[in-house]
Amino acid sequence: MNRLAQSQSLYLRKHAANPIDWWTWCDAALEKAKQENLPIFLSIGYSSCHWCTVMEGEAFSDEAIAAYMNAHFLPIKVDREERPDLDSIYMQTLQVMTGSKGWPLNLFLSPDDRIPFYAGTYFPLEPKYGRPGFLDVLHQIRHVYDTDADKVSSIKGDIVSRLQQTIIPTTDELSADLLQRGLIHNAELLISKGTGPSFPMIPYATAALRAARFDSPRTAYGVAGICEQRGLDLFLGGIFDHIGGGFHRYTVDPTWTVSHFEKMLYDNGQILEYLADLWSTGTKDVALERAIAQTVNWLKREMTAPQGYFYAAQDADSFITPDAVAPEEGAFYVWSYAELAQHLTVDELQALTEHCTVTPSGNFEGKNVLQRYQSGACDQLEAAFTKLFTIRYGSAPDAIAPVSPARTSQEAKTHPWTGRIPPVTDTKLIVAWNSLMISGLARAAVVFQNREYLDIAAIAAQFILDHQWIDERLHRINYGEQPNIIAQSEDYALLIKALIDLEQATLSISPSSPSPQSWLSQAVGVQQEFDEFLWSTDSGGYYNTDASDHLVMRERSYDDGSLPSANGVAIANLVRLFLLTKEMPYLDRAEQALRAFSSVMINTPHRCPSLFTALDWFRNQTLVQTSGEAIASLSLRYLPTIVLHSHSDRSNNVVGLVCQGLSCQSPACSWEQLQEQVCQSMMRG
Repeated sequence: MNRLAQSQSLYLRKHAANPIDWWTWCDAALEKAKQENLPIFLSIGYSSCHWCTVMEGEAFSDEAIAAYMNAHFLPIKVDREERPDLDSIYMQTLQVMTGSKGWPLNLFLSPDDRIPFYAGTYFPLEPKYGRPGFLDVLHQIRHVYDTDADKVSSIKGDIVSRLQQTIIPTTDELSADLLQRGLIHNAELLISKGTGPSFPMIPYATAALRAARFDSPRTAYGVAGICEQRGLDLFLGGIFDHIGGGFHRYTVDPTWTVSHFEKMLYDNGQILEYLADLWSTGTKDVALERAIAQTVNWLKREMTAPQGYFYAAQDADSFITPDAVAPEEGAFYVWSYAELAQHLTVDELQALTEHCTVTPSGNFEGKNVLQRYQSGACDQLEAAFTKLFTIRYGSAPDAIAPVSPARTSQEAKTHPWTGRIPPVTDTKLIVAWNSLMISGLARAAVVFQNREYLDIAAIAAQFILDHQWIDERLHRINYGEQPNIIAQSEDYALLIKALIDLEQATLSISPSSPSPQSWLSQAVGVQQEFDEFLWSTDSGGYYNTDASDHLVMRERSYDDGSLPSANGVAIANLVRLFLLTKEMPYLDRAEQALRAFSSVMINTPHRCPSLFTALDWFRNQTLVQTSGEAIASLSLRYLPTIVLHSHSDRSNNVVGLVCQGLSCQSPACSWEQLQEQVCQSMMRG
């Protein structure tokens, strides 16, 4: 066992038996590399990453590779879910050097300044897939480092120069035209190109849904249709687990058929919110509602800790039998045709083959990943799904209790499961990811008026508020016993958003409850801490971290990836807090941050849909003050730039008051007038 055996990170512990003498990212490791002039081999990944698992079992378990690595490099292993700041910086360098991105992320750093001079992703044990064997790579890297200092220096200089180009110039354009161009551009990025894998891309879908209300004949595509198609791809496609609920990370094909099977909490939270918003626009599809309900059931059954917070992820791979040597990708989720014929009635099998991608030859290594051809209800199909659930889990859906997760491969193989052996679950709490799920549950609670969804979200939020602070600082991670790792900008931004979303959802579902003010006051407190430690006074916007921690640079991230950018979410939060508290500094800070990133929005709109979501909030910000009954009705609709506030003015038959930023319209004296003012206000930008 190496140093990683004592780590709390599941990903790091998976490498504890490697013969490589792994270090964590720490002062002692960095100082040792510098003193002994050992180039740093930095490997970044995460627990549910399939190719990270493959490389751990191949190259990192090889004795010859370990012997050479230990003698000639200082190996450091990092869990990207613990340290997204490190991952972000070094992923940028990989993209600069190779033009591509992905995990595992493997880099070779100069020990004196930690700047990379070579980078890649998966390195096989032996040469294959057009990639060199890892031992050959190690020999070549060390040879270049020892014999060609000029080449190493030149590569590093180019990297630094390219990274410095990310310093963001500021402009003054925050126009309505920029907003509409940006939203529509990001909507069109969702149109299938017919090649490559398919990702949810929820930050882009969110921008698209906002663009739909501005759509006009001049746009190349019907934006509302793009949004609906993205929803159909999600809740009908193989990316959705039609048996157990929950969404996989992506599909490996452009047809949304065959999943890459890991399930990430952050995807599922975002997808819940998007599908709930889509429902509120009028896409009231029974399969959409089922997907949300099934996903919440999966969350309760497999992803919720006894304390009420949510686990991080489930692996793509699982064991078929307890004596299997290695897990197999997708084994928990796929079905052979023989299994289906054995367990289903003739009518059920016929319904399954008529409605889903089921054939004797299968669509994934001889097995079947279930993808639905169309939505709509079918009793025989539901009966088939119920039987398959019972086979997988060993109990019927209405009889199963919350499942104790398999935290390690050994637990997965030795526990007496009543159904299939499940994938390993990474049970850590991540504040940012929990916050995304809280927001998704809050929005689904509103549009379906489901109090249970809101209660689940509230319990998770309260756990974070009660347990994730040490010495008055928010911490990002919890492994079930105590907080760990100072929070980063995405944790602050997404938690604040979740608290505001809870305030709005509680107002809709329980207008007489005292909770809304509580959630809002908590959001204000977290925002104050966020501003104190991460706000860039000179440039505007928020830094990823408040301390350099030996980082090559201090970033203010604005790119959207699988998660929305922290700055995009943070700016939208500032506008919402201004509307709810009437405190002008929030609005001033939002404007300064938008101007700080305006050149990015102009020149590379495809990189920052969440900044356009924030700009939409800034330009079309609206506060609606009305009674509880009207709030409940309005909140069912898609109102992307509106904050609701409970206020009853019985004088002069006033129904409500609509305020657009710094000015208010005349009091609405009828429900029809209030609705008209609300619609007009959302379109003024």
